[in-house]
Amino acid sequence: MKKILLTSLLIFGFGFISMAQDAHAPAAKDTAAKENPNAAEMTFTQELHDYGTIKQGADGSCEFKFKNTGKDPLIISNARGSCGCTVPTWPKEPILKGQTATIQVHYDTKRVGAFTKTVTIESNAKTATKVLTIKGVVEAVEDLSDQTMPFNKTSESAPFEKTK
Repeated sequence: MKKILLTSLLIFGFGFISMAQDAHAPAAKDTAAKENPNAAEMTFTQELHDYGTIKQGADGSCEFKFKNTGKDPLIISNARGSCGCTVPTWPKEPILKGQTATIQVHYDTKRVGAFTKTVTIESNAKTATKVLTIKGVVEAVEDLSDQTMPFNKTSESAPFEKTK
């Protein structure tokens, strides 16, 4: 019984230690990029896009332009929206020193009301995680399907009669 208990504790202990090491792996990656004087760097012309007030169903696309101001090629590994209504598209190829590129963001304008959403960019840059923000107000479009067309009577004819 003691052997089973001791074996279980050892297995649990090794599993816990290995999980703890995995949790610190991204921090080591961030530190390596920050310490590299040649590391890539994303410099955006703007990090916030304000749609203002837009109509429901309008085109919710915008783009964020950036430049690699570092020396090494910039590689974007992932971009994700804060919810399913915000979908980013990013360049998959490396962006060389001095090159510019864009990240396209599409917001689904079906929902009415104010919104503030984020897009998180992960890369090999000195600042490995960058957060972009979109905001605005979606205004409801008047629903015309409930309205009836006015009857336009062109003649003074008698109403339809049922034929036998």
